[in-house]
Amino acid sequence: AVRVGLRVGRVTDDLPVPYVALHPGTSAPARAWPPDRFRELAEQLSGLGLGVVVTGGPGERRLTAYVAGDRGTDLGGTLGLDELAGVLDRAEAVVVGNTGPAHLAAAVGTPVVSLYAPTISAERWAPYGVDRVLLGDQHAPCRDTRARECPVSGHPCLTSVTPDDVVTALGTLGVRPSETVGRGR
Repeated sequence: AVRVGLRVGRVTDDLPVPYVALHPGTSAPARAWPPDRFRELAEQLSGLGLGVVVTGGPGERRLTAYVAGDRGTDLGGTLGLDELAGVLDRAEAVVVGNTGPAHLAAAVGTPVVSLYAPTISAERWAPYGVDRVLLGDQHAPCRDTRARECPVSGHPCLTSVTPDDVVTALGTLGVRPSETVGRGR
C-alpha cells in the first residue's frame, strides 16, 4: 500500500518513533476487545521497545488513559479527524476493532491488526487496500447478527484473542521491535 505521508504539526512531532497506535474504543460493546487486553498489549509492546500511542474520542478518555497506563502516550479526546489521520499515518501499524479508525488507517496506507467481531461481515466491512491481519472468531454464534451487545456469554469471538496473538500479527505485518526503524512518516 502507498503511504500518504501526512504531517499534522504538534501532534505527530511529539510522538515516540517507532510506535504502534491502539484504538480501543468502539460504538458497540459487541465489537470491543476487553480493555485489560489492550492494556496488557500496551505494556508488552512497550517492553519490546516500541512506542505506544492510544487514540479515542472525547467520551473514551477514561478508557484511553487506562490502556495507555504509564507506558503509552494517551491522545484520547484530543484529536480532530485530520490529526487522527496524521497519527495513524505515522504509526508502524494500528490495532483497532471494527470501527471507523480502522478504515481511516487503511485510507492512509497504515497496516491494520483488526480485532474483528463477526457481528457484521468481515468480507464486506473489514478494512481493505492495505496489509491487514484479521483476529477474532469469524464463525462465532453472533455472526451477522448486527448485535450491539454481545449475545454470547463471555464474548468468545474476541476474548479468545490474546495480546501475544496481536504481537504475532504485528510481526506478520513487518513490525518487529528489535529490527524496526522509525520511517519518519
